Amino acid sequence: MFHPSFSDSAHDPVVGQASRLFSTCLHQKHDRRDALSYQAHSRNPTTSHFDACSAARPAMLHISNAVSLTLMAFVLALDSLANVAQDAKSLTTVSFTNDIAPVLIKKCLTCHGPEKAKGGYQLHTFELMLKAGDSESSPITAGEPDESELQRRLTTADPDDRMPQKDDTLPAAQIALFARWIKEGARFDGNDPKAPLVSLVPRASHPEPPASYRFPMPVTAVAFNLDAQELAVGGYHEITIWSPTEGKLLRRIKNVAQRTQALAYQPKGSLLAAVGGAPGEAGEAALFDPVSGSLVKLLGTMSDVMLAACFSPDGSRLAAGGGDNSIHIFDIATGKEQLLIQQHADWVMALAFDGDGTHIASASRDRTARIYNSKTGELETTYNDHNTAVFGVALGSDGKRAYSAGRDRKIHLWEAKDGKKSGEIGGFDDDVVRLFFKKDNLFSCSTDKLIRQHAMPDRKLVRTYSGHKDWVHALDYHPGANRLASGSHDGEVRIWNTEDGTLLKTFVAAPGYVTAQNSK
Repeated sequence: MFHPSFSDSAHDPVVGQASRLFSTCLHQKHDRRDALSYQAHSRNPTTSHFDACSAARPAMLHISNAVSLTLMAFVLALDSLANVAQDAKSLTTVSFTNDIAPVLIKKCLTCHGPEKAKGGYQLHTFELMLKAGDSESSPITAGEPDESELQRRLTTADPDDRMPQKDDTLPAAQIALFARWIKEGARFDGNDPKAPLVSLVPRASHPEPPASYRFPMPVTAVAFNLDAQELAVGGYHEITIWSPTEGKLLRRIKNVAQRTQALAYQPKGSLLAAVGGAPGEAGEAALFDPVSGSLVKLLGTMSDVMLAACFSPDGSRLAAGGGDNSIHIFDIATGKEQLLIQQHADWVMALAFDGDGTHIASASRDRTARIYNSKTGELETTYNDHNTAVFGVALGSDGKRAYSAGRDRKIHLWEAKDGKKSGEIGGFDDDVVRLFFKKDNLFSCSTDKLIRQHAMPDRKLVRTYSGHKDWVHALDYHPGANRLASGSHDGEVRIWNTEDGTLLKTFVAAPGYVTAQNSK
């Protein structure tokens, strides 16, 4: 609600006018109070009742007139305030980035985004938004809402034609806003009409996470810090930091995307990278100070949720990929996107740099795993032998051998140079969802609720880590501390000793949630 401030009047004539009207009402209220006070204290105790009434009658008439005038002034002031607010609103030009783009992102991108172009129409960038779809009717005719196909689709009563389909009609105020924007010339007030709409909209603060979780959230991301004394875990609009030895919550990082899908600590640095978002709406890649919890840099916002992230070995770059089918490589020092790789035809599920950071591997739902030059983005190798969705990928220390796995319940071994298959590892009872390679150890986790450790290059099964009661989504391994962290769909985190396979700690990564085990 708008409350005019007297101090604002010197800076804003509209606010100033509202303030003066409001001030007039206040002064008249004080005048009425003073009149009543004066009459109450001017009674003569010796005056007869008749005389007192006669004497008081003009005064009461004066008070009644004052009240009437005050009420009239108050009503006029309210009416004037409403007119001022309406005038101010009508004088304000509709902003594409602030007013129009957020609605398009939330209501339209699912059907008219980079992955799906219903009716041959896409609007995930302003440039594409102006191009006709299969109807060949102009989506936007500047200055003419009635001649604009987009406006017609927003207002039509035909459910087969109306946008958004299979959803409620936009509120009348939003439809009117679109009409005003078109009437005003359909101006673009962003920096780049070719940029994704989500990158144009100013980042708003994310909602607060729950003070206490009533139910655990699936653990989709875990990461040890550099000395393995802390473990970061993805939550709901937050990242929680835990002691892996005690299973105690150390602190909470807020102002985070809805769900965090991947976490990575910066090698030789002090930053924590987090990628995630809301499926079908927006994604982001961000850098946090894991000690203070502050947002250091928002590297990028994307048209769909981000699912994978990894730092280059020297910590100077971050790669992120996800539901926009793309790989984004950012320079950490400047926060700018250095490279955009758009080769996959479906979600990018996993990413991995090689040992010297010159190449990056990707896994995708488009049934391929690929290797690129990380400096130029040039595609060097494509592996096609999965014939189903690929969820995990890893590169050997020397970058010569690649590993990929997915819905076919196998780990494929292949040559990074030419994509020739050199072997496979079986024995999985369900999808393999993560691969992690370090120090000649290949770790994998699966929806069969198990984690497996294989020694490379002989593919020997070192051990199987069992005990999770639900799908295992997340893994991280710290070779210096011989510690393995795993996270499952039921919110449970487990910490293991990789020297002997013993379970060191189990906890549910949901602040405030009390389990039967830790309530004892």
